Amino acid sequence: MIRILDSDGMEKSAVKALEELGCEVVQKFYETDDLMRQVKEFDALVVRSATKVRVPVIDAALETGRLKVIIRGGVGIDNIDADYAREKGIKVYATPNASSASVAELAIGHLFCLTRHIHTANVTMREGKWEKKHYNGIELAGKTIGLIGFGRIAKCVAAMAAGLGMNVIYTNRTGHKPENEPYRYVPIDELLAESDIISLNVPKVDKPFVTAAEIAKMKDGVYIINTSRGSMIVEDDLLDALDSGKVAGAGLDVFVEEPTGNQRLYTHPKISMTPHIGAQTAEAQARIGREIISIIKSELNL
Repeated sequence: MIRILDSDGMEKSAVKALEELGCEVVQKFYETDDLMRQVKEFDALVVRSATKVRVPVIDAALETGRLKVIIRGGVGIDNIDADYAREKGIKVYATPNASSASVAELAIGHLFCLTRHIHTANVTMREGKWEKKHYNGIELAGKTIGLIGFGRIAKCVAAMAAGLGMNVIYTNRTGHKPENEPYRYVPIDELLAESDIISLNVPKVDKPFVTAAEIAKMKDGVYIINTSRGSMIVEDDLLDALDSGKVAGAGLDVFVEEPTGNQRLYTHPKISMTPHIGAQTAEAQARIGREIISIIKSELNL
């Protein structure tokens, strides 16, 4: 029987479908030491962002040679030592198509929260306060949003922002400018200088992108949205900029440490934050489940 370890949770219908195909699906999270013992007995490992599949885990799996495929349910595979796994003959996949719309909607949601003070007013109203005069906001129509990275999620953000009447500019690491693209490509320094809102949409970085140096190049009163990776931002530099007013607000779904232990960050009144829920919609989870099933059927010949 094909055995699948679902370490971080999979949509129920996907689990049922795999079981109907004759697979045994074990849904349990293991810390690294336990995972190294357990992974030897599975044909496929399905993870989200919590489980880290590093070299020692892969080496443990190689002891039996049973593990054939590792699947990351989501965008990006930076929690997996994918190159090493592939060198050893283990296939590695992600499901980048499944959650693009959900992550993009969350990015726009954070932007609404910040520009209309929804994240703060929701709290003060529950405390019995009526602070109407404190919450003067701004309209998004006519503002310029700069997208750093221009993959699937960024293109969804661009379409939603354009629908709100925003001007969309973007930059990427390759400098590639797709034909017939309705949005304007600009070099990074130009994007930093022109944008009223900056959205981070890069799946993996070797070093932080938003540091004090980059913030200094931004407009005064800029908003920063990060639904990509917490490592994109030096959190203390962002906090200093929020305190000074250089940055008007930040919408964060991802953090350097998850769960974040940065009290200065999670108590800051200019931050709208969520606990890495970009793909946590019923629709995205169903699509992720379908992609996982398709990969497993193909790789394990079901």
